[in-house]
Amino acid sequence: MLKEKLKRVPKRPGVYLLKNKEGEILYVGKAKVLRDRIRSHLHPGKAEDRKHRRMMDSVTDFESIITDSEVEALILEANFIKEHRPRFNINLRDDKSYPYIRLTKESYPRVFVTRKIVQDGSRYFGPYTNVGAIRQLMAAIRRIFPIRTCRLRITDETIRLKKHKICLNYHIGRCNGPCEGLISHDDYLWRVDQVVAFIQGRNIQLVRDLETQMKELANQKRFEEAARIRDEVRFISAFQSRQKVVDGISADRDLMTVAADGSDACGVVFNVRDGKIINRHHFYLNGVEDVPEEEILASFLKQYYLRTDYIPSEIFLTSPLQEIGELRGWLSQKKGKKIDLFIPSKGKKARLMEMCAQNARLLLEEIQGQRPREDDWVAPAVKVLQQDLGLSRPPKRIEAFDVSNIGGRDAVASMVVFMNGKPRKSDYRRFKIRTVEGIDDFRMMAEAVERRISRLLREDRVLPDLVLVDGGKGQVSAAFGVLRQLGLVDQPLIGLAKRLEEVFIPGFSDPQNIPKHSASLRLLQRIRDEAHRFAVQYHRTIRKKRTVTSLLDSIPGIGEKRRNALLKAFGSIEGIRKASLEEIAGVKGMNRKIAEDVLKVLDNE
Repeated sequence: MLKEKLKRVPKRPGVYLLKNKEGEILYVGKAKVLRDRIRSHLHPGKAEDRKHRRMMDSVTDFESIITDSEVEALILEANFIKEHRPRFNINLRDDKSYPYIRLTKESYPRVFVTRKIVQDGSRYFGPYTNVGAIRQLMAAIRRIFPIRTCRLRITDETIRLKKHKICLNYHIGRCNGPCEGLISHDDYLWRVDQVVAFIQGRNIQLVRDLETQMKELANQKRFEEAARIRDEVRFISAFQSRQKVVDGISADRDLMTVAADGSDACGVVFNVRDGKIINRHHFYLNGVEDVPEEEILASFLKQYYLRTDYIPSEIFLTSPLQEIGELRGWLSQKKGKKIDLFIPSKGKKARLMEMCAQNARLLLEEIQGQRPREDDWVAPAVKVLQQDLGLSRPPKRIEAFDVSNIGGRDAVASMVVFMNGKPRKSDYRRFKIRTVEGIDDFRMMAEAVERRISRLLREDRVLPDLVLVDGGKGQVSAAFGVLRQLGLVDQPLIGLAKRLEEVFIPGFSDPQNIPKHSASLRLLQRIRDEAHRFAVQYHRTIRKKRTVTSLLDSIPGIGEKRRNALLKAFGSIEGIRKASLEEIAGVKGMNRKIAEDVLKVLDNE
């Protein structure tokens, strides 16, 4: 049924929703070409990860929505994720509980803190993840700006009929008395605009406007009102002085980063207004397991700016994003003016982003530290694995190896690390095989294990609780030979063979009897699959690079400079192949004769 439905999906940009048999939306995605993207979900190939496989086991239906552009698809995708919070998308955790500052849509608006968003035209500022910060901000607003706090329904009619009376707040200077018409509607809204500027951190312009107003009042000999505004300026300046200066110019920008570890991630945003940090927001994210950090950052960016009222002209990021063009277009469209996204690489701005990244890592460690201590707590699957293998201590740190090559060419190896049953991607390593010629997976495995374990011994670092190799008796024997040469005959080592999912241990010719439905075997399979994915990914990168380089270098007249210029202009061999003769000849350093040779070679390939 899905295959037949796929044929009717147009080859246009849009959004797709993957659903289970109950109609629940499991995943929302966007695509430049809907049919191709949905097909990749239905036929993922060998590199499919565990999370995707688990999702597709439940998918029984999909829905597609076409859009006019990729930017429209991005906006629609972000809105669907916010609305439905699908199980397999990255989501801000518990985001509905974050407080906002609400500016009501009334003739005489009020400002207060709320956790409930009402779609009645009110403006919302936030969300704020630091309750102490929002309390300080609201206390400053109450002290500086005479905006009403009562819940009276004030209109021109109620003022004319004198239905309401001024309260104590008017007498102590905390309200200008709109209920009795003691302030004009335009003057009250001017005050509200000042509150908005203060909330958004645009204090330099706010102070200038107030000082101008103060001088006008003084010239009109309205000294009492001028003195009140003078006090407001002093309070704003005092509030500003507590904020950290990060820029000599009056810049408005957001600093955004994420930190991820296994199934946990934390996104952090620093709001810089008028060159000063006025807020730090942090959010914890769900659904990040096996997701690259750049993808987590892109999802965080979309969800954050869906929820916030103000977008600055500059946003600094710590990682490059694949869809940066669409994101820039969406944010610019939402703000109504150009938005720039930067990845600072050096100088003061890069140091600023490193501070942001450190905060994200510390906050992530903080939430992980609120769980039972890792030293004391052992994941259930790890406990079962200890029992099934008869190990003396729980294998909390498992290092797994796999090799990847085609006919002995472009041979590489991978090492992935799982801590207490969860991947620790920061410890992953990959190796180019140096000493093995031809097809010999056993010697390749031995080289990878020897290079890793030797380095741990040289640097006097802790050895893994368990070494896992992808393969059967041959791979286990090769790895054990290396450990024996290094004097580590007691190092726990096993192999997991793909064909029958059998576990092999050095010294035993027969596989170990681990129940097929055991949590420990599922953990080993997950680790082995991750090592395989990581190895294949690296092998493809190396092979593609070699293929592209060797193919272009074989063309007369193409050297390193022309090769790099072509790849920069068209992105890939396929991009060059699709280009016209005139487009190729127009690349810097090229001419028509060499362009003809390029197309001739690529067409024959």
